[in-house]
Amino acid sequence: MKPFACLAALFALLIASPALAEEDGPTAEEIMTLVRMSYALQDGKLTGTLRDNNTGKEEPFNLTMTQQIIRFVFTNPAQVVHLDLTAVPPLLREVKPGQSGEVPMDQYGDKVRGFDLNYEDLSLRFLYWPNPKLMGEENVAIGQKAWKVRVTSPDGRGPYGTVDVWVHQGSGGMAKMEGWDKLGNLIRTYKIASVQKVGKAHIPEEMRIESKDPKTGKRSGLTYMTFDKPDVK
Repeated sequence: MKPFACLAALFALLIASPALAEEDGPTAEEIMTLVRMSYALQDGKLTGTLRDNNTGKEEPFNLTMTQQIIRFVFTNPAQVVHLDLTAVPPLLREVKPGQSGEVPMDQYGDKVRGFDLNYEDLSLRFLYWPNPKLMGEENVAIGQKAWKVRVTSPDGRGPYGTVDVWVHQGSGGMAKMEGWDKLGNLIRTYKIASVQKVGKAHIPEEMRIESKDPKTGKRSGLTYMTFDKPDVK
């Protein structure tokens, strides 16, 4: 397995990329291009667990990345959600008992396995939305500066109208994502809560996925995605 440099939120996906020089002043499009390329370069495997904070429900999963295909593999019942990064935008497919094929757009707002992440998050569509805007720089919780980039849905499909993405200036990896509905209400937040060191690289240890009630702004659900420390060969 190749070493992992960084794991992105939207989703729960690995990202690694060359460092960007702050003085280069990259544009929003250059930053988003870097993130997209970073996903495609990954090769490896992680095991992890989803946990619902309200119910305590837990479910293990495997995450594999090879030949520009990212797969989430679940059992009991069997289900594989895989993202084909060779297509632009990527194609999200699903395999489960009695069903196999591309995930229809009208299901992108549905929860995956009943947890606080949806098919839109796994599709990474927002990384390909046109006309991104650089909103500035902010410090993120795990101690690094990040660029904040805003993208707006060009077609009005899916649960999000606007998505804000925070990208680490040191690694080019996503540290945080916020999804807003078409009326401008915050409905989803992804954030890397802690990291772990693997060899010379740091990868996320835990991600926090929070759903919001669009009417009240209060938290309606909270899922933790934790990753086991991989064996590096």
